[in-house]
Amino acid sequence: MKKIAFLTLLMAACLSLPMMAQQFPFGASVTWDRHSLMVDGRRVCPVMGEIHYSRIPADEWPAEVRKMKEGGVTLIATYVFWNHVEEQEGIFNWSGQRDLRRFLEVCKSEQMPVVLRVGPFCHGEVRCGGLPDWLWSLSPKGERGGKSIKLRSTDPHFLFYVERLYRQIFTQVQGLQWKDGGPVIAAQFDNEYRGSGDYLMALKKIALGIGYDLPFYTRTGWPALTRPVPFGELLPLYGDYADGFWEKSTKEGAGNYYKAFNFKAFRSSTAIGTDLLGEQKAETAKGDDDYPYFTCELGGGMATAYHRRPYVYPEDAYSMAVVKLGSGSNLLGYYMYHGGTNPESMTGITLNETVHTLGTANNDLNVKSYDFQAPLGEFGQRGEHYYLLRKLHLFMHDWGEQLALMEASFPSPQDVRQGYDDSLRWAVREKDDAGFIFVNNYERLQPLTAKKDIQLKACGITLPRLTIPAATVCIFPVNIDGIRYATGQLVAKRDGKIYMQQVTGIPTTIALQSGKTLKNVKPRGTSRPVCENIYLLTEAEANRLFLANVTKGKESLRSAQRDAFPRKNLHWEKVKAAGPQRKIVVGAKKVAEAPSDEDFDAAAVYTITLPDSLNSLMTIRYRGDVARLYADGKLIDDNFYNGRPFCYALSRLPKGCRQLELRILPLQANMPVYLPREADKTPGETVISITVE
Repeated sequence: MKKIAFLTLLMAACLSLPMMAQQFPFGASVTWDRHSLMVDGRRVCPVMGEIHYSRIPADEWPAEVRKMKEGGVTLIATYVFWNHVEEQEGIFNWSGQRDLRRFLEVCKSEQMPVVLRVGPFCHGEVRCGGLPDWLWSLSPKGERGGKSIKLRSTDPHFLFYVERLYRQIFTQVQGLQWKDGGPVIAAQFDNEYRGSGDYLMALKKIALGIGYDLPFYTRTGWPALTRPVPFGELLPLYGDYADGFWEKSTKEGAGNYYKAFNFKAFRSSTAIGTDLLGEQKAETAKGDDDYPYFTCELGGGMATAYHRRPYVYPEDAYSMAVVKLGSGSNLLGYYMYHGGTNPESMTGITLNETVHTLGTANNDLNVKSYDFQAPLGEFGQRGEHYYLLRKLHLFMHDWGEQLALMEASFPSPQDVRQGYDDSLRWAVREKDDAGFIFVNNYERLQPLTAKKDIQLKACGITLPRLTIPAATVCIFPVNIDGIRYATGQLVAKRDGKIYMQQVTGIPTTIALQSGKTLKNVKPRGTSRPVCENIYLLTEAEANRLFLANVTKGKESLRSAQRDAFPRKNLHWEKVKAAGPQRKIVVGAKKVAEAPSDEDFDAAAVYTITLPDSLNSLMTIRYRGDVARLYADGKLIDDNFYNGRPFCYALSRLPKGCRQLELRILPLQANMPVYLPREADKTPGETVISITVE
């Protein structure tokens, strides 16, 4: 009875959580200029989060879209993977978790606008980059009946199939476009295309001819096109990642991802997709700087390939987001914001990218799991960075109109070496006499030191001398809402109240434009202001601002859920020892290849006895090379070991399932695989614990 009463209270509290005001009222006028998007003439700085609807069971969509909204996401991005809906030529499947229209209707009910990434090529770590196998069989790489077409080109034979795809997508979208009061606000054509812009314009022409009529259209701003598209036709969107599974190197810190942690005017990245795109120049195409600075692939996490398994930290995503914002970006788009699981194939193949599939063919990805270490994981579990990023999203929502017109300047060096620690990294965005100072003393995997006797300046105002602790990432206001300057970070303003976070390790000074200055201010939470209408919070309070109301400010919603469902150990038993070790092949792509299905015949085998209630998240802590989970003999999920646990939502199991089988291949000595410092590299395999909560 106590649990039932608690759940009733918890559900009621969740429903009453203060949500951010809608940034995009459905049907509003949406335009853009070189600074930002404008909604009914009002400037906005949106937050876009990527979720792949076809990688999540349909009955979970409402709850997961709501979580994204509660995390501060104001735009949803999703791929429409061609080979998820037309695996067999001419047979389209829009049922179950492939039901795009149903997903769009969920987004409409949650008042969440959607940017559709319609391909035809998507990548997204899916088989053949999303292009169906039957289509590849028509290309020069796969002749069929003497007929050959050139993929991703203006070849009329290829565009014939693209038009058929776009018409099918339109059957799902019709009546749900922005002009109809629906959620579909924009579309992206193809992905990471490096040829002539004529191809992208051909895709847009097809879409417009079918009836797509949206406020704006986009493309990825990398790599450089060999011929540009006419100005204004497609907005270029950029990205950055903290690490890349696609790097062929097995060394820690390989690649130039470190550049994502330094403020700079250069919008794009030279680190994305180097396996396919090769070396890229650090230069923006002529005219692209006249567009607003938006991102669509800012790493919310990172996938793991078999040969390279990054372990990303919450601070990675937060630091990159603050750096992009401080460098002038007015739309933060995360890839991924929500992880997922590859759906079942209709033809018996697997839908993951591998070194043996066409189109991408440089990496072995998980057969099933696409968790991506995202803020919302494969099963919707909230990561620490979900909360860490959320306070930044509140800030963008509440001060975005003012921020959007502020130009960026860079008092610290823009082009630095990996691990640069000679001076503080900081940037300023300002307009007239108001601005924000952005500080980043963090770089992934690099031990940056505290910076002493620092004087920051913006809008002609010099802040008091500060020591910036190592790993500090923050934003200071100057001449904002009655605050002359503060060494605390603005989080939100609601109902005339301003919420500010104390930056850990930095004494909070609040100087008001009235002339009053408060020094060494201590947090008092949301119950009592520190002066006038300003409330000072701890970092933990800021990360969960408004969500903390669920438990009267004492605990987070996540903690409350854990109290309601305490962790419970499951019974598991090792029933078979691992057999002879397989030979790890480094193939033509010069990376270690993942084990085959047959290799798991020699895996160690464990049985897991399930609890009576399957409404739980199971967490498997283990050491090994690769783990696979089976229900009734069917593969349901898999995991490349990188030090993180292997999780599975038991609610997804078939009815009547009472036992699972876990197979683990052992780690081998001196494997040609990048394992992060968090991974136990001891050869062999073992299960440490299996719990549910």
